[in-house]
Amino acid sequence: MSNVVELPVITTLPLDPKRVLAGASEREFDRVVLIGRLQDGSEYFASSEPDGGTILWDMERVRHALMKIADDA
Repeated sequence: MSNVVELPVITTLPLDPKRVLAGASEREFDRVVLIGRLQDGSEYFASSEPDGGTILWDMERVRHALMKIADDA
């Protein structure tokens, strides 16, 4: 798919998880938290950060940013 151009936009359409992970693999993270739902319906969680408080803080900051995006839209 060399003729596909990735645009830095917000979409309301679902994206293939592999595409999202491929995009993330091009970034340089300080730490990462991965939360997902597997095809069998079970949850998946992995984190590079061992401290639960830091993980929750990061999740709340992202939650706040998502809510702000929704409010601005």
